[in-house]
Amino acid sequence: MRRLSLILIVALVVSLAGSAWAARQVQDYTETINKFKQSSDVRPLFNVAHAYAVFPTIGKAGLGVGAAHGKGQVYLGDKVIGFTSLTDLSIGFQAGGQAYSQIIFFQDERALREFQGGSFEFDAEAGAIAIQAGASAKAGTEGTGAGASSGGAGGSYAGNWHKGMLVFSMAQGGLMYEASISGQKYSYNPVP
Repeated sequence: MRRLSLILIVALVVSLAGSAWAARQVQDYTETINKFKQSSDVRPLFNVAHAYAVFPTIGKAGLGVGAAHGKGQVYLGDKVIGFTSLTDLSIGFQAGGQAYSQIIFFQDERALREFQGGSFEFDAEAGAIAIQAGASAKAGTEGTGAGASSGGAGGSYAGNWHKGMLVFSMAQGGLMYEASISGQKYSYNPVP
């Protein structure tokens, strides 16, 4: 009962944060985009992906019950075409908090349309590739969350696209036992 109450409180807070959605303005996310471009494995995807979504900061915290939330923008080329938000509520063995940046590459127009469909959610098979910030950063294929990894993936992600999407996360700070993208729910609103 106590957990259910906590989940309802967290859901209410997240929904209230979403009510400020209507007044959103296009923000300058150049700094976050440039951090992702510092990875030699991520940089080429900006030229081959159809579009991408950037979340400068996603905050995640939990102690038995967890929640994550972040706001971002969707880009087609260099133009912002929409706003997106991420929400994740979870129950299970988890403790701590963290902040991270995330980018989602859309392989083709179909993947972008699926994401724009209103309420997109990654399933349990999806995972993020964790990278480190810095010019010599390498993406690891073992990461499933917003931590740092240093294994070389060689820049070939053909087998890692999930429903035409490829997700990278970059830790900003914090420490948390659990971190994943499965269960993350995304909303989308076009730029007016």
